[in-house]
Amino acid sequence: MIAPLVVLRRGPDDFLLLTEPELGERVRAELTRFRFAARAEIDPEEHESWLVLGGEEVLDERPPGDEVGEEEYERWRVETGIPRWGREIDHSILPAEAGLTETHVSFTKGCYPGQEPIARLHHRGKVNRRLRLLELDGEPTSEELVLDGKVVGRITSSAGDRALGYVRAEVPEDAELRAGAAVARLH
Repeated sequence: MIAPLVVLRRGPDDFLLLTEPELGERVRAELTRFRFAARAEIDPEEHESWLVLGGEEVLDERPPGDEVGEEEYERWRVETGIPRWGREIDHSILPAEAGLTETHVSFTKGCYPGQEPIARLHHRGKVNRRLRLLELDGEPTSEELVLDGKVVGRITSSAGDRALGYVRAEVPEDAELRAGAAVARLH
């Protein structure tokens, strides 16, 4: 993965790509490199955005007073299993490991970086680890998840008694994993 993107069509030939602030230049450079002969301009823009949780309505203005803090947002994100760049996803994670294949990968569209291993895994393989929601009993004193003395995963984010982490596929659903002083169970 290069970067998480949200693509908004603003007009027939005008698209806005939203990503993490620190990844904007990398996205621009990659798109410039891969645009081939297309006549496209790729210009950086800065925007303020916010995430609206719940409801089906479209909002035209920033909602007054209903903002949540970073801690509440992080709890929601972890409980919902949404991976975050720099924690659950980066250049070393395959989309299938993060549970993103169904919603973020096309197997019918043109070429893209990393297409071969992603397609090979989808059509012939199985993932060795998966992003999982964990229920914690106690405060983790280690990111490593251990089962029977063997490291079988790692915690990537935690919020209260919930955590996200990558766990080896062969770990039984009812396993009790150790995260230092805490016990973690697959949820």
